[in-house]
Amino acid sequence: MRYLILPFIILTISFSTKIVAAEEMIKVKLVQHIGETKKINLHIKGDYSTLDPTLKLKEGIIYQLSLKKGEFILTGNGEKYSLHDPFILIPKKYNHTQYISINNRQYLGAVEFRKEKNQFIRPVNQLPMEDYLKGVVPFEVYPSWGIETLKAQALAARTYAFANLDKEIDDTIKYQVYGGFTWNEKTTEAVEETSGEVITSQNRLIDAFYSASNGGMTENNTHVWGGNAKSYLPIKRDPYDPTHPWEFTIHQTQIKLDENDWDQPDWWDKLSEIDSSIINNMKTWLKKNGYPGEIKIVEIPYFKLSEELLESKRAVKGSIKIEFLHRLLDGTIVYDHLTLNDVPLNNIRPLIGGNHFKSYYIESLVKDGEGHYTMKGKGFGHGVGMSQWGAHYMGKAGKNYKDIIQFYYPGTKIKKIN
Repeated sequence: MRYLILPFIILTISFSTKIVAAEEMIKVKLVQHIGETKKINLHIKGDYSTLDPTLKLKEGIIYQLSLKKGEFILTGNGEKYSLHDPFILIPKKYNHTQYISINNRQYLGAVEFRKEKNQFIRPVNQLPMEDYLKGVVPFEVYPSWGIETLKAQALAARTYAFANLDKEIDDTIKYQVYGGFTWNEKTTEAVEETSGEVITSQNRLIDAFYSASNGGMTENNTHVWGGNAKSYLPIKRDPYDPTHPWEFTIHQTQIKLDENDWDQPDWWDKLSEIDSSIINNMKTWLKKNGYPGEIKIVEIPYFKLSEELLESKRAVKGSIKIEFLHRLLDGTIVYDHLTLNDVPLNNIRPLIGGNHFKSYYIESLVKDGEGHYTMKGKGFGHGVGMSQWGAHYMGKAGKNYKDIIQFYYPGTKIKKIN
């Protein structure tokens, strides 16, 4: 087992009035509420130390940590410090009365502040696994849901976390959403009542995938990520999932260039697309994929699906073409296009954005006579493993957390982590 490699090594951890054996530690990169920044505010509650014996942060003082010319600068209480890399804050004693506040969000345990790309500050939180889970479950499901559903979520989250200990995970939906020391009484109860329990198959941790809603049909891992199909992640109908129908519409023509007054000096600034939310996703994707400068989406000449469907009735491939203007740094304006023909839909979905294009369980994509593309589908997410909404309705139907786990991960066993 891996334990904290900092001077934060402890053999017993105090939780309120209980003393428990040292448990597995987990590291989490803090991305969701931090973003990419060169400056953060922080303060401590309790007694914290650093690797520099001459530097002692004071409780109640708001400090600002900034990255300037590749060097950490800490200011606060009228003082300024140039810090050597790495900068780490370590609690003298781990408990729930000591925490680090970063941009007004609290975190238990130790925090290492790293340089990312030598441009941004990236905090990395390290804390015991069970307390990490108490910061995950209330952000993955609604804490108001039934206790049995919350327990099932705790097991899935714990199993997923242990199975990914060899990776450095972050606090976003790419792994599991983690909100730090922002706990809820009911979800904390669910974590504590299932303490140490994980889901196994053939005495190994399973890949405990889950998503918000499968649209009424679960999906197999192979269809989403490739690799060998897992027997405990089958394709089957889900009578508990409320299906969550969705749809979005996008206009074929976003900017009518023939109506533009080219003689006006500010004509570029007046160009405005119709579907701003989806279009902003497209612009972000284009900038990240080699199209520099300011972008204006002009036209989407075609957007269509292939006829191929998976066993789960999910669409596989599609095509899209996007025509756009982009203004380079020297002021040059270029007319360009992106063409994706018969490609996997996971190449197209990021262009639209997951909050619009919610799943690959697509019922239809049609273009009407007025040049509007409308896509309709069901579910929210990849559909593999447990449906969180389905688990909610299983709980409401009187099923316990073991029933929920067995339905979504058939043939598995619940065991204490060893």
